[in-house]
Amino acid sequence: MSSRKSKSNSLIHTECLSQVQRILRERFCRQSPHSNLFGVQVQYKHLSELLKRTALHGESNSVLIIGPRGSGKTMLINHALKELMEIEEVSENVLQVHLNGLLQINDKIALKEITRQLNLENVVGDKVFGSFAENLSFLLEALKKGDRTSSCPVIFILDEFDLFAHHKNQTLLYNLFDISQSAQTPIAVIGLTCRLDILELLEKRVKSRFSHRQIHLMNSFGFPQYVKIFKEQLSLPAEFPDKVFAEKWNENVQYLSEDRSVQEVLQKHFNISKNLRSLHMLLMLALNRVTASHPFMTAVDLMEASQLCSMDSKANIVHGLSVLEICLIIAMKHLNDIYEEEPFNFQMVYNEFQKFVQRKAHSVYNFEKPVVMKAFEHLQQLELIKPMERTSGNSQREYQLMKLLLDNTQIMNALQKYPNCPTDVRQWATSSLSWL
Repeated sequence: MSSRKSKSNSLIHTECLSQVQRILRERFCRQSPHSNLFGVQVQYKHLSELLKRTALHGESNSVLIIGPRGSGKTMLINHALKELMEIEEVSENVLQVHLNGLLQINDKIALKEITRQLNLENVVGDKVFGSFAENLSFLLEALKKGDRTSSCPVIFILDEFDLFAHHKNQTLLYNLFDISQSAQTPIAVIGLTCRLDILELLEKRVKSRFSHRQIHLMNSFGFPQYVKIFKEQLSLPAEFPDKVFAEKWNENVQYLSEDRSVQEVLQKHFNISKNLRSLHMLLMLALNRVTASHPFMTAVDLMEASQLCSMDSKANIVHGLSVLEICLIIAMKHLNDIYEEEPFNFQMVYNEFQKFVQRKAHSVYNFEKPVVMKAFEHLQQLELIKPMERTSGNSQREYQLMKLLLDNTQIMNALQKYPNCPTDVRQWATSSLSWL
């Protein structure tokens, strides 16, 4: 009887955990519409009012949202649009057009996307998909025919706005800003960018039609607020089905936020990057460790997740190299120390390696020169070394100048973790890096 009861308990536990994983992953991937805004309430109020003036009063506007990657620009606009669409008279009338500078790489593609999102493809048969000029004139005519009272407001969201500024003659931006300055169809043009010098990229005629409204997101919160965000992001909502489990989970989160080792991990992340994207990555990796046998997150989970986040990819590549390739890297480091970071070529590295082999002939195998050359080329393929200039067909490979892309600390850390590294090789590395 007791075994049956424990089985049913574990099933309930597993169901709870799968729901926890789903809720938190949606939140960390910014897919949850219920996620909170942190430290941007003033900017949110400004943007929300601007959108309402367009949607409710037919007032055209343009604004740029500027901030570093991961500062919450997309989340801010999504929240503002969600709130706007909850107003009944707005949800039936307002049209939205979402463009991205990475996808719509020129104005022709952007115009096709606008006509598709506004459902105008079939209005005049195939004419919409004629030339670029016809496309543009048809779209402008459709927008200019309207007025402030009878037309549906259109909200244009241009993600990676700076890339649209690189389009030929900035035709799309010019026409959108031109309509936003006139008493035609009410439109709001909202640009999202991480470039502070964005206005310098705009042509004079485009700049003169832009309203010069800018909303800056700069992650201005301090560490206590960061810990509070950590708690809020991990906590389960009040409407979670299993109240008992949710209470235990939230108590554990509260305990974690007060734990000294967790605070050290968070402080390290905060010092490196204040953006919430890196915090979400940390929490996502820690959440992956939660299982039915380990139902609550611990400080150890967060510490291991932090190590994964800060892992050096180049040092990881070194772990998988052969002993010969490790020897070549140490020889390069030796040359860098002697010649003060001057570039080197294969012949210099080979000579340095030969000196080492002659000193330690009993422990290191003396490879043939073509084999050493092959190992050297493999390091180039792995991008641990790079040529200083482009190779010409007739140049000798042995004398092509190279630069090492690893520093001393990375090499020493990689050697400490390298499995079965010969003692002589490790000693050679230490001798060549004796100043460390």
